[in-house]
Amino acid sequence: MFSSGSPPSASPERSPSVSAVEAILNYEFKKPALLEEALTHSSIPKAPSYQRLEFLGDKVLNLVAGDHLFRAHPELDQGQLTKLVWVNVNTENLSRVAVRRGLYRFLKKHNVQAMDDAVREFAGAVKEEDDAVAHGGSVKAPKVLADIVESVAAAIYIDVDFDLKRLWVIFRGLLEPIVGPEELQQQPQPITTLFEVCQKQGKKLEIRQTKKGSTNIASVYVDGNFIASCSSEHKEIAKLNAARRSLAQLAQSEPINRGMIEIDEFDGPFEIEGAKQKLHELCDKKKWPKPIYRKDESGPPHSKNLLVQFK
Repeated sequence: MFSSGSPPSASPERSPSVSAVEAILNYEFKKPALLEEALTHSSIPKAPSYQRLEFLGDKVLNLVAGDHLFRAHPELDQGQLTKLVWVNVNTENLSRVAVRRGLYRFLKKHNVQAMDDAVREFAGAVKEEDDAVAHGGSVKAPKVLADIVESVAAAIYIDVDFDLKRLWVIFRGLLEPIVGPEELQQQPQPITTLFEVCQKQGKKLEIRQTKKGSTNIASVYVDGNFIASCSSEHKEIAKLNAARRSLAQLAQSEPINRGMIEIDEFDGPFEIEGAKQKLHELCDKKKWPKPIYRKDESGPPHSKNLLVQFK
């Protein structure tokens, strides 16, 4: 999976791994030794590893991704932009980039079997995923994979004389598709969403985590009632998947008040029709019965209140 061997050469001649990664990036390095360093794990003796480059790449990717999203989405506030940047350049997403673009195959390392096994398991899981995963999948991402992507980004940044715009032009293709607000809305962070749902409903959420041997178990309780549980070798994955399952369970069992609700003080037929359309869309989504509308005749003549009844 990873290539093992001697320390990277200081020669300007390109190694096969450098040429292969340049082909993936569609960029030829002026200083190939930078890319050699970016692909070298600390287990290789007497050779500069990617660690310094990874440090720089982490900061640079946050900056260029933030700049792009800031320009692309002027309607978003600081909190929304922060979430989008994190989703695009967090460990989970960058590790998937390393697998899907094939970068992970060119890391030079020496006898790190546990890392090899973790990467092999994660790569297999990613290849089974049909869609983009914004918040982690069934297998925890090994940090080394994200490190590769960050170190390669830093190597490019240095090679283009610290030109952020040029770095983004070269590197953006690796990150695509860029997660935007619509994609994030379709895949909200499960644990955060679960807390928000319970908070809005005035319910107490508790996620209990236990361990059975090497297996971590996360169980979700709402107002003391068991909702769902999931297990994994990794504590974070168990918690994440338990939250996902709980959200699905709560959505299925969400009660609806089949009495009447009041929609008041509309300025005219156009607003009423718009509200009706949104309500019908919500009913279709939640699989609620269709609403019945009638005017409130009990109020003063100038009242424009509308009563909605669910049967």
